[in-house]
Amino acid sequence: MGRSIDAVRRLITSRHAAPLLRPLMRTRATIFMLHRFRMPDAGVEGHDPALLTRHLEFLRRERYDLISLETLFDDLLHGRPHRRPAVAFTIDDGFADQVRVGAPVFAAYDCPVTTFVTSGFVDRQLWFWWNRIEYVFHASTRHSIAVPFGDEVLSYQLGDGRARAQDDFTERCKDVPDAVKLAAVEALAEAAEVVLPAEPPAGYAPMTWDELRAAERGGMTFGPHTVTHPVLSRTTDEQSRRELSEGWSRLRQEAANPVPIFCYPNGRARDFGAREVQTLRELGMTGAVVGETGYAERLDANGAGPAGDPFRVKRFAYTADDREFRELVSGVEVITQMLGR
Repeated sequence: MGRSIDAVRRLITSRHAAPLLRPLMRTRATIFMLHRFRMPDAGVEGHDPALLTRHLEFLRRERYDLISLETLFDDLLHGRPHRRPAVAFTIDDGFADQVRVGAPVFAAYDCPVTTFVTSGFVDRQLWFWWNRIEYVFHASTRHSIAVPFGDEVLSYQLGDGRARAQDDFTERCKDVPDAVKLAAVEALAEAAEVVLPAEPPAGYAPMTWDELRAAERGGMTFGPHTVTHPVLSRTTDEQSRRELSEGWSRLRQEAANPVPIFCYPNGRARDFGAREVQTLRELGMTGAVVGETGYAERLDANGAGPAGDPFRVKRFAYTADDREFRELVSGVEVITQMLGR
């Protein structure tokens, strides 16, 4: 079966077959999710601007419809079919590299892109909890640590197992109440004998509001991504509402044309729920994107019909693999899902 799927994949990925796939993409679209961009001077690893340039050149050459997220939502909500396969790009969080490195690449190809910003981060009130965890594990000179974590104590070896320890601790933090998570990060720093700077180091720095507005003038748009980037399902009712309403309010104060589409932090199905969707509706949001893999499908405005829910729109993680990229935008992935992997 696997060999048959590979044969079909080779056939349908040929340039001659690509037009035959276009009907598959009339009522769906590919949304890519990006995060960091390579910025060597600040020690930032991330998406290679040269790779992104190559992919945007391909999309322009092959006449894909590079569409804004807001337009895409409007099309899918109103059932307007796409004559050409539609592709939208999104970026999460609000890091400096996203406007300094990413924005100029998208602007060079007149490609819309929406960046979701965490308002408290851009306001320099915090730096992200997972970045603080990474900083501690990298900076500690201890060989082992024991960290209080809720009702238990976690023990880690920091030799060759440093990366595994960091991943384990980070994943655990996603599934506990927000207050427990924040206390655990402080306990980690104390156990590791690392002083966390009050301001994020250069590699973890946010964009400024001035940079955001300059990127807007270059074509980038911005949507809300909470105030502090908690896992919303792990917050109280009061915090959840505050994260959504104040994050949107702050963005509206600073951005010229904020996009009324939300991005859930972390974005797994269990990371938010009906509580958040109801608040977003009350705030007048058009919809929201998640971090789970899949195409954006035709939408039902009420989220109650056979079409997709506008407050649970899926995205694909941006890929550095050229073949995978072409398969996702062309609709090949739709066929392979039908056939089974």
